[in-house]
Amino acid sequence: MVSMNRLSTAKRAQVVGCLVEGMSIRATVRTTGVAKNTITKLLVDLGDACSYAANELLVDLDSKRVQADEIWSFCYSKAKNIPEEHIGEFGYGDVWTWTAIDADTKLVMSYYVGDRSTASAYALLSDAAYRIRGRVQLTTDGHKPYLEAVDAAFVGDIDYAMLHKIYDQPTGKDNERRYSPAVCTGIDIKRINGNPDPAHISTSYVERQNLTMRMSMRQFTRLTNGFSKKVENLAAAVSLHFVYHNFARPHQTLTKANGGRKTTPAMAAGKSSRVWTLEDIGGLLDYELPG
Repeated sequence: MVSMNRLSTAKRAQVVGCLVEGMSIRATVRTTGVAKNTITKLLVDLGDACSYAANELLVDLDSKRVQADEIWSFCYSKAKNIPEEHIGEFGYGDVWTWTAIDADTKLVMSYYVGDRSTASAYALLSDAAYRIRGRVQLTTDGHKPYLEAVDAAFVGDIDYAMLHKIYDQPTGKDNERRYSPAVCTGIDIKRINGNPDPAHISTSYVERQNLTMRMSMRQFTRLTNGFSKKVENLAAAVSLHFVYHNFARPHQTLTKANGGRKTTPAMAAGKSSRVWTLEDIGGLLDYELPG
């Protein structure tokens, strides 16, 4: 079993490929032969490197339409099973990952791992506001912390609308559909600030991105034991996922629009000239940003 402190570039790429395709750490051990502790350390180190890359490259974005949302997961244990000494301590129980996506380029410009508070909403949106040049239209769901956070982050210079989806409440035999998604029976749209274009008030892209997260990161898979035991490991996995999503995973719709040339969200946003390889991502440990 491979357990050296410094993996080769090829071996790093193999480990990264497993992790970004939704394999657990133990499955990655079995597939690559790399020791569990080595993979965990690589994930944490790469998470830091990926955060650095995103901070350096995802700036001065010409975004016009942005969608934001938050997705639930948990660390250590579910809330009902948290040891008494850790009740109320962040990193034990419920954890929320907040994301902001460009509806046109599918670039996830900002993400934040935290709780579901106004402070976390502000952390996400203030980061997005820093990265975007010019006025933008934003759509979120009806989560109330967005109201204060949007106003503080964009200081009123934004076209903002909330879209609240209304779902049915299954009863009787229908209540047995506990693992199936609820049926959306309507929407409630509220214009909060500025003059948002009704044709682009939507959260469809960011909700689809939530599905991609659940499919591509083992830590988000429901009804498994693949959850992160430490919130730092979850944050590292999120950073790795979004660098892969933005720079290394060609998007089908963008590729079709670009005449069949494989195109990533970062390429569509003008922040990369080519599709990154898994070796490029592994090379971020040396803090060498690919061209």
